Amino acid sequence: MSTETTQSDLFKPFKMGAIQLANRIVMAPLTRSRSPINDAPTEMNAEYYRQRASAGLIISEATNISQQGKGYAFTPGIYTEAQVAGWKLVAEAVHKANGKIICQLWHVGRISHPSLQKDNALPVSASAIKPVGQSFTESGMKDHVTPRALTLEEIPGLIEQYRHAAACAKRAGFDGVEIHSANGYLLQQFLSDVTNQRTDQYGGSIENRCRLVLEVTQAVVSVWGSERVGIRFSPVSPANDMKETSPMKTYSYLAEKLNPMKLAFVHLVEGSTGGPRDIAPGFSFQELKSKFTTVYMANNGYTLEMALAAREKNTADLICFGRPFIANPDLVERFKEGIPLAQLDPKTLYGGGAEGYTDYPAAHGK
Repeated sequence: MSTETTQSDLFKPFKMGAIQLANRIVMAPLTRSRSPINDAPTEMNAEYYRQRASAGLIISEATNISQQGKGYAFTPGIYTEAQVAGWKLVAEAVHKANGKIICQLWHVGRISHPSLQKDNALPVSASAIKPVGQSFTESGMKDHVTPRALTLEEIPGLIEQYRHAAACAKRAGFDGVEIHSANGYLLQQFLSDVTNQRTDQYGGSIENRCRLVLEVTQAVVSVWGSERVGIRFSPVSPANDMKETSPMKTYSYLAEKLNPMKLAFVHLVEGSTGGPRDIAPGFSFQELKSKFTTVYMANNGYTLEMALAAREKNTADLICFGRPFIANPDLVERFKEGIPLAQLDPKTLYGGGAEGYTDYPAAHGK
């Protein structure tokens, strides 16, 4: 273990809003598609999260706020009593291991398929624009379809889906929630001037396109209080056929409007989600960081060396690690002690059972 590692505050306690963290290392949300029964977590899911509780904070896998919000087979929800009971198993297991866990609230919008929707309904979005790509359904990969544009009259009901899910997450025993407004899903579909072609008060100007995100955030804060709510953005990522023509202007405006809410954190995917960290011309994450007055959580392709440098230069308050946590449940300990990282098996990432999920061993056999 190097002196740089031992002296870094990456491994020291940190208070994020109202949540006290053991260190500044965050387990990023990781879809694993292992909730096949009623979209509810089980004891197996609880064990998976318990094994990784040495992270300063765990952000749950993206969790559907409603049936309408579902876009991938076997992903969990947080809107029924069975799902609340399942997540309660998870939260209790993490807390018994002295960890902290928050729930990521997810509505995929157009990144879905009728076979995943109630009564084979069309997925919904800001506008009726078909995305390029395919959906992971229970019968395999299927091409996305043209979604239905949400009507103005449906917006209050959509916001209520977020509020209800936030309340369910609170009853399940989570420490807080993260609003998923990234990776080309519903809220970002409203933010983008490419995917949002509306002519009402939710489309057109930056103010209108940001309206839904701000109203959803207010609804979630009304349940949890601002110090246990964060939000995730990916301003320059092309994930799920997403494009934004003026991301710096859009997200600077969001910073201006979110700052008075005093959220616990803002979570930024720096670059292309799960891909290159190249930044679009005219965009600066450090400039955007300077506009937010809350905790800045950085994500995308970080190594231990990059995380140590980020803390030394104060370019991020918290650092997210995603895939390294899959094969290394004891990632924090391995980082601390300089133990080489195990490699994940890509064949067992999505779906299935314990193999490639809870059977990755800790270095010291815990």
